Amino acid sequence: MVFTLVASNEISYHKLNKNFQQLKGCFNTNSLICTDTISVTPFIPNQQLNDQERFLSTIARKLPIIPQPGTFEYILLRAYGAAFVNPDTEIKLPQKDIFANEQETQEFQDTLIMGQVDGTKDCYLQKSAADALNKARSSYRGASLTLQNIPLKSGYGSGDCTRSFATNLRFWHKYANNQILARVQQGKETKILGLVAPPGTSQHLWGLAIDLRASNQRQKQALNQNGWFQTVENDIPHWTYIGLREENLSQFGFKNQVVRGITYWVTPL
Repeated sequence: MVFTLVASNEISYHKLNKNFQQLKGCFNTNSLICTDTISVTPFIPNQQLNDQERFLSTIARKLPIIPQPGTFEYILLRAYGAAFVNPDTEIKLPQKDIFANEQETQEFQDTLIMGQVDGTKDCYLQKSAADALNKARSSYRGASLTLQNIPLKSGYGSGDCTRSFATNLRFWHKYANNQILARVQQGKETKILGLVAPPGTSQHLWGLAIDLRASNQRQKQALNQNGWFQTVENDIPHWTYIGLREENLSQFGFKNQVVRGITYWVTPL
């Protein structure tokens, strides 16, 4: 089904690459005149498809094998798969949504181009994600730049940013255990996924997620305008770099879910 959907969308890779080449200099120079370039959407899925089909046809461009419904991989894709929609050709995504161990994780992370989050010593993300976050933390007022105070959850730590497999595992053991993992793998427990990611499955391993203390609407709006969204229901500090504007998300099948006053953009799986 997925391959049929991809074919039906008549994707123009030439147009996709051309558009991003035009924007490449803008991203590299970090120019203020380029702050609105996120509004350019090189690829939009066929809007005649339903939400799930639009989402799947988009991520099939990045994920070689789409997991079958009911599998552990599909459960993880539903919870954490939002990043696979990211249109930025500078972003690198894993070929699967579970890393088996530290070696697999490190081999993937060694291929990434990283950028530092301003004002930190050891907080790194994939460069496009870091650049977008740094822009979100700055607002333009007249002729001056003013720091937009969007602090890390911990206030200092690399654990808020790109994590190692060992850090992911440590967080899992803090909140869960092997018995809970078995229940998640069987599809019997999913609420835990909004608290902590199972070993090898966190978006933080991909360099495309960060934990922040964004408590007011101005902070959230700045993040949204630069492609950052809350995508994991009930994980309030967790933000994912999708690289799209909010008004484009529904075109890719995302669902707007409001839980206790927090707006999440969740996958339609």
